[in-house]
Amino acid sequence: MDRRSAFALRGGPAAIAHIERHGLSPQDIACIPAAAGGPKGLALLPLDRLLHIEWLKHADRIELVGASIGAWRMAALAQPEPLAALERLQHVYVHEQRYPAKPTPLEVSRACGRLAAAVLDDRDLAVRKGAALTIVTARARGPLAHTESRLAFGRAMLSNSLSRRRLAAFLERVVFQAGDPSFLTEPFDEFGLVRVPIDAGNQHEALLASGTIPLVCAPVRDIGGAPHGRYWDGALVDYHLLLPYPRLVAARTAAGRGSIVLYPHFDSRVTPGWLDKHLPWRRTSRRHPWLDNVLLIAPSSSLIERLPNRKLPDRRDFYRYGADHAGRERAWNGAIGECGRFADAVLGWMARPDPTLIRPI
Repeated sequence: MDRRSAFALRGGPAAIAHIERHGLSPQDIACIPAAAGGPKGLALLPLDRLLHIEWLKHADRIELVGASIGAWRMAALAQPEPLAALERLQHVYVHEQRYPAKPTPLEVSRACGRLAAAVLDDRDLAVRKGAALTIVTARARGPLAHTESRLAFGRAMLSNSLSRRRLAAFLERVVFQAGDPSFLTEPFDEFGLVRVPIDAGNQHEALLASGTIPLVCAPVRDIGGAPHGRYWDGALVDYHLLLPYPRLVAARTAAGRGSIVLYPHFDSRVTPGWLDKHLPWRRTSRRHPWLDNVLLIAPSSSLIERLPNRKLPDRRDFYRYGADHAGRERAWNGAIGECGRFADAVLGWMARPDPTLIRPI
């Protein structure tokens, strides 16, 4: 396989212009968003490792923002020893999620709790110098504040299908932050922005809440230092992290720093919320002003064709393989290994970027 055919590049106008004029350096990277998406995020772990080894350790200031598996990846990457944390995350995600045929929400929550614990390694979360970490969660409010029934979530889905703004009556954005100050300081849409410092009393619950899928997991309740209530997966509000990156760009530009938002992703589109993924009119963000400085990098369709089952790992694999846990683990490890080609190719391009390969986002 030709290395350039292993990945697909999309960029906003400002990101493309910067690369055409100046190329790309570690100091140019302002932020790495990490989307929710369950097992699909496993495909990006090889790139996370190489980014740390080859690029991020040379960046003096970096924002790391994630929801769900993206939050677990970024919490690992933010640590002083990220390679060990990423390895723990991969091992537990692949090998220690063994469910019965019909797991209860409590059983799934316990498995997700082991994932959060693996990232932390039973220690206080330490964020390395120069990094800002943001973990995104969604707090239930309004009709969801005192129930977790299918009917209540059905009402939320219906409201969202009519207007994303209407979903804000059901959910509030609560972010848990550590390390250097973040660009996410003020509300920017109807979901609001409650900021909570990460500490020893809430770090595990914050990570767990960010990946707590409604109706699949039990909610995380009353996280220390945060508003009381039920907490759910951050993807409900920020699935692919369509965030006000121009705020970060403006601050970086004023300080004389580069301002590329480097977005390793498993999709070529940026879908705002998890409930939007089945709404075709919400599944694209072309020409969105918040994506002006974004450089999005995803595995190509030709690389995905080489993966086990010719697709990225996903949650349906738990049903596809059922009690054949060893079969699922082989498939997921095979996909991660094959995505090492994707990571190598991306790092090769970043060292000598060819802007003609970038399509508009």
